[in-house]
Amino acid sequence: MKKLSFYFLLILIFSACNSTKHVVEDQHMLTQNYIYVDSIRDKSEDLEKYILQKPNARFLNLPFGLYFHNLGNHEKPKTPAKWGLKNPKKYRFLKNVFSEKQSIAYAKAAIKLNNWFLNFDEPVILSNNKVNRTVDNLSAFYKTQGFFESKVVGKVNRYDDKKATVDYFITKGKPTLLDTIHIKIASPALDSIYKDSGITTLLKTGDQYNDKTFRREASNVVKLFKNNGVYNFSESALGFYVDSTRTDHKTNVDFLIAKDRFIEKENGDYVKDDFKVHKISEINVVTDYSYTQKNGIYKDSVTYNGINFLAHKKLKYNPKYLAQSVFFKPGDVYSDTLRNLTRTHLKSLKNFKSTNISFNKINGKEDELRLDLLLAPIEKYTSGFETELTHSNIREIGASAKFSFINRNAFRGAELLKLSFLGSYFIANNGPGFEIGADASIELPRFVAPFGLSKLVPKRMNPRTLFSLGSSFQRNIGLDRQTFTLLSDYKWQYNPKKTIQLEIFNTQYIQNLNVNRFFDIYRSEFSNLNLVKAVFDDFNNTAFEPLSSNLNEQTVESLSFIREVIANNNGFQTLNPEEFNTVLNIQNRYNIVTSDFLVPVISYAYIYNNQLDFKDNNFTYFRARIANSGNVLGFLSDNYNANNKKTLFKIPLAQYFKIDLDYKRFWDVGYNSVFGFRTFLGGIITYDNSDIPFTRSYFAGGSNDIRAWQTYELGPGSRGSGLEFNVGSLKFLTSAEYRFPLFGSLKGALFADAGNIWDISGSEFIDEASKFSGINSLQEIAVGSGFGIRYDLSFFVLRLDVGFKTYEPYLQGNKWLKNYNFSNAVYNVGINYPF
Repeated sequence: MKKLSFYFLLILIFSACNSTKHVVEDQHMLTQNYIYVDSIRDKSEDLEKYILQKPNARFLNLPFGLYFHNLGNHEKPKTPAKWGLKNPKKYRFLKNVFSEKQSIAYAKAAIKLNNWFLNFDEPVILSNNKVNRTVDNLSAFYKTQGFFESKVVGKVNRYDDKKATVDYFITKGKPTLLDTIHIKIASPALDSIYKDSGITTLLKTGDQYNDKTFRREASNVVKLFKNNGVYNFSESALGFYVDSTRTDHKTNVDFLIAKDRFIEKENGDYVKDDFKVHKISEINVVTDYSYTQKNGIYKDSVTYNGINFLAHKKLKYNPKYLAQSVFFKPGDVYSDTLRNLTRTHLKSLKNFKSTNISFNKINGKEDELRLDLLLAPIEKYTSGFETELTHSNIREIGASAKFSFINRNAFRGAELLKLSFLGSYFIANNGPGFEIGADASIELPRFVAPFGLSKLVPKRMNPRTLFSLGSSFQRNIGLDRQTFTLLSDYKWQYNPKKTIQLEIFNTQYIQNLNVNRFFDIYRSEFSNLNLVKAVFDDFNNTAFEPLSSNLNEQTVESLSFIREVIANNNGFQTLNPEEFNTVLNIQNRYNIVTSDFLVPVISYAYIYNNQLDFKDNNFTYFRARIANSGNVLGFLSDNYNANNKKTLFKIPLAQYFKIDLDYKRFWDVGYNSVFGFRTFLGGIITYDNSDIPFTRSYFAGGSNDIRAWQTYELGPGSRGSGLEFNVGSLKFLTSAEYRFPLFGSLKGALFADAGNIWDISGSEFIDEASKFSGINSLQEIAVGSGFGIRYDLSFFVLRLDVGFKTYEPYLQGNKWLKNYNFSNAVYNVGINYPF
């Protein structure tokens, strides 16, 4: 493998030395653009978008895509027949040794490999035309900033090795400032709306001229009129006139708003269309629209709150609920905001392929409009299938699949009824295992709550209610756990950037079905217990007999030995404190992991996300979640078990407060590259002597976490426990990642992750190395770094990340780069980006 990598590197280096291999004579390959603004080199990305020709994409400052392209040959044959003519000796040899069919297959493979190389980035050949157009682009840009006397010069540098660079020299000159601003509105109706609104112009005397300010001003004015009934108003009715005759680098601005507009009719004539306030007098909603039936008759219709609901066949939606997505009612003044709210609300129902909204003037009534909503429904029944590969410190490798069945408009109120079935198969430390599960959920596009609480959130916020019921069963994974979950979830969009989520009744019952296998599954605990037994027997002058590993005797003997050590009163604890604490820790973890739990959670989450769409790479995401478990149900019981844990129906009740803070920031750094940053901080505080369920604790490591460690492998603190699982009640995680294109749909990444988990429960069973002890514990933050390869399939991203242990807080002596090598690296396979 090492030799193969070495030869591959040699090929790439050889290609690098001949990067102009496919550049013909009298042509030059562009290798760099340089921009100088007022004689100072400008390295920012702000001006890059105006440059029409850029060099080949680079990774580690090397154009690998070009190197791969150069491994191909443009002159090689394109068909097996031509390949045979080009390589007659090789073709005859293959034909004689093998068969003609195999010879043709070999030729096709050789052609395919050559074409594969040629599909990578070909050299960017310098174009004088694009250089000149770039000069025009840069000149136009600076004029939009008010530098009307700016000058741009492009200088091409050609070299003897068929390479070239381009220098762009920009002289900005003195900027033009705004002087007197005049706003003239020809229409009395528009003038009245403008003055009554109290709107303030963005054009200020003394500000530098900037095209963006004028565009924002135009947008604000258009939005004002269209939200106050002027349906037919458009930006074409606005005009800005700038005085270009002045020589003092100042300009007067006349902002003109026309009285009317002219529209073209079918016969080519133009008619005047006055600007006036329009009202909605009729609303029609077609619930089963299709292009093939657009002129068909409606066989079913209902009028509700003045809205006509129509269907070509049978009306399948309850008008009472569908009307909640229509933000107009007859008699309302037209508003663009209400139009957008209607479209957004209808799309959020997830019931319609398309939502066509049109407003049409009613003949003879120039100030009245008819609203037509044409809704094309999605298929009522759909199914989905998902698969995933997993890897963790406990589960060596696994695969899972999920099948979902969706029934839309299940109860005629645009509800989504979803049935899901999950199956997983794992190779765990103790052999193969599986998990099966099923859940049923119904999502309603409204609030369903007693006592009129549904009125607290207006419908413009797209309120959602989710009820879910599910169960899962694990075999040979952990302690063969079975869970039952009941959930009621409320969610609404406070504004386009802020979302609120409220879990009122998220209750889970966790039942362990095979607690007798604890010491067989968590073998490191059993090994540690045997080490203590050796010391204990030596202390008591008894012959050392290891604990039985027989499954029928293992747990009984181990628990009996734990009780014996704790009850010992002949000085073992005093003289062997480390071994004694080991026994206490094992008992504590045994109690937590093997205990059944009832986890009733109430939570509040606030989400901020200013991403405009999935293509937007400049955005901020923040999520804060506060949760409480057991506070309400805890009042219903005063019962405690033998371990002094509060119980309900004889089941230990999880009682804790938990807060999670998650912050992400992304920057578009040009050349289709993105820099991302993430920080997570979470903590759990228990009360009433409660334990934290294993499934609700924090862990570190994994493909979406600190990628240099496997899931559950890292922490807590500086404790290198060697356990199969490591959990904590405090977690800090931060990651930085640079994502960049390589070639085609293949992308690369460089990343660094840092973080750890600690214990803040205050339990006497936790050793000092695991506890968070203030600022000194920050030295225990582990650091991992590495690189990744991602293949973008548009609808999802396949990801491989290689993480190297950079700083290991549990090591003695030097903790930096001690295991920074491929043999200790962690290979993470994932779907989509890690954050």
